[in-house]
Amino acid sequence: MWNIKGHDWAVESLRSAIIYDRVGHAWLFTGPPKVGRTHLARLFAQALNCESEYPENRPCGVCRKCKLIASGRHPDLILVEPITGNRGNETLKIEQIRELQQDLNRTAMEGPYKIAIISRFDAATPGAANAFLKTLEEPPPNVILILTASESDALLPTINSRCRSIGLRPVPLETIKDHLISDLGVPTEKATVLAHLANGRMGWAIEAAESETALADYQAQTEQLSAILKMGKVDRFKLAEKLSSNAEQLHHLLRTWLGWWRDALILSNGQDDLSQIINVHDIDNLNDVVGRLSSEKIAQNLNQTDQSLTWLDQNANVRLLVENLLISF
Repeated sequence: MWNIKGHDWAVESLRSAIIYDRVGHAWLFTGPPKVGRTHLARLFAQALNCESEYPENRPCGVCRKCKLIASGRHPDLILVEPITGNRGNETLKIEQIRELQQDLNRTAMEGPYKIAIISRFDAATPGAANAFLKTLEEPPPNVILILTASESDALLPTINSRCRSIGLRPVPLETIKDHLISDLGVPTEKATVLAHLANGRMGWAIEAAESETALADYQAQTEQLSAILKMGKVDRFKLAEKLSSNAEQLHHLLRTWLGWWRDALILSNGQDDLSQIINVHDIDNLNDVVGRLSSEKIAQNLNQTDQSLTWLDQNANVRLLVENLLISF
């Protein structure tokens, strides 16, 4: 009943912990965003509180507690997520941790465990991380804490050392593609594009497949970058004014461009295996750029885009940041 694709070894580790009664009080699930970390955490929560008589059959998916957790209505499951700022950056604040601590000190209503999933803990402020450390060191009885993060190294060593880690690896392209086609009924051509764009993130692929606009929006962002490379300076300045007016959307846009420049750099270095390319839908424009720009210039544009994302998170002047980026291309 562990309804998750591409993470069999992780599931087996969690099942074994339940079957042999070796469930620790703190877990850390790492991996790229949208790879399936939170989904796995919810399934683990179901398995921990499942009413099935046999541990090897948990989660059963049909008992009252499994259904409540699946629907997000179980009173003993707490989900804490970072707050998204007006620039698209995420922050987990100390006030959220203090509220969580109050909730965890209340007695479980449904039992046997009160479970907290703290999503994207690598977005925690230093104050929030230090405040949470006390809960990790002295958790209330029958409390299970599940943290998710991109990398374990992004967390304080004192937090890392107190958690049992499960690292989720990117899911193979063909596994994602087969799931989209066989289980979700996505047409083969669209499934192929989505599997490449997912870059190992099954969760992203499923969300995009179920969205009416996700693929079109993504394609529009890469097409915009191709158009910028053919613009003169005046038009680039005009576009910079428009893009800087929506800082939250800008964060997503720059991440898309970062992946596009990564693809261009791979192609410029002679890689002809398209399984390594994310933006296969835009392969003609990528090849065009590779034919016109040197590998050094492509690498420079990649690094400049990456640096701009960092500056955006550090509250740099958005208009100036975008202008400098577009002119540097």
